[in-house]
Amino acid sequence: MEVSPREEVSTLFTSLKESHGAAINPTLELSLTAVYTVLYSFLFVFVYLQLWLILHYGHKRFSYQSVFLFLCLLWAALRTTLFSFYFKNVVQANQLQPLAYWLLYCCPVCLQFFTLCLLNLYFTQVMFKAKAKYSPELTKYKLPLRLFFLSLSVFFLVANLTCALLVHDGGIRHAVLARVLINDSLFVLCAVSLAVCIFKIAKMSSANVYLESKGTSVCQATAIGAVVILLYTSRACYNLVVVSLFPADRPSPFNYSWYSVSDQADVQEVSGQTYIVFGVILFFWELLPTSLVVVFFRVQRPNQNLAPGGMINSHSFSSRAYFFDNPRRYDSDDDLSRN
Repeated sequence: MEVSPREEVSTLFTSLKESHGAAINPTLELSLTAVYTVLYSFLFVFVYLQLWLILHYGHKRFSYQSVFLFLCLLWAALRTTLFSFYFKNVVQANQLQPLAYWLLYCCPVCLQFFTLCLLNLYFTQVMFKAKAKYSPELTKYKLPLRLFFLSLSVFFLVANLTCALLVHDGGIRHAVLARVLINDSLFVLCAVSLAVCIFKIAKMSSANVYLESKGTSVCQATAIGAVVILLYTSRACYNLVVVSLFPADRPSPFNYSWYSVSDQADVQEVSGQTYIVFGVILFFWELLPTSLVVVFFRVQRPNQNLAPGGMINSHSFSSRAYFFDNPRRYDSDDDLSRN
């Protein structure tokens, strides 16, 4: 039988086996898909504009801000692509080939972990710079910390890729358990590290001065950090409890004909009630924390004057000293101490 070019392209992304998942009402499916797609598309466009503003305003192209925004851009693009499958065919989204499956289901989880590591590095740098005048020896820990979080990110990526391949080879139960134990243990570890760092920053008056010179404050940083820590930790704990106490083959309040873990990296079929729950979970445990931190890292105008609003003391800082856009924001600790 002759295969059309369109069918050949389709088989590169989807398998040929049939799906046995229960379908949901077409109108409800279309409405949910539209809402999910619009939300992720809006975040994608917002982050894309932020990256253009970095170039437009002449800010440093490689910084914590630009790297974080790029990771969020890629994350939003993958989630938007995933939900766009449901506009045409739910079965197609449930029958992705290994590469497309990993990119759309597993890779976004990896990107979220990378952003959590990045937050740890950024707040650690804030703490180091706030102590630069009194403890200049702390600068020697910068490189080891960066290598440590880079190693964690690489390990996280390799573990997820390996488990995703094992799932497609048939070792589903053990692969799910291994992935959840590795992923969520690392999420909890980084969340605890971030909490400790923010707690120390909150007690340092010099850290507040440093953050105010960036156009933010310790209060804002603490609030954003606390929400991110709460959401990521709750998701990790949920996954660990579900995979250990409620196996997929045993009915439970956490079971929706899937493997119950919230990141869906081991998804077998998303349809019916599962599709609704999947979208809601991704909204509260992915879209919400990511959006909050994107707003925290947003690009501001170079000529913005924060003094009238009380954000910055006009006698201590110039009108060009604001969050991530201070011309001296990348000076070394020694330079900051001399100034």
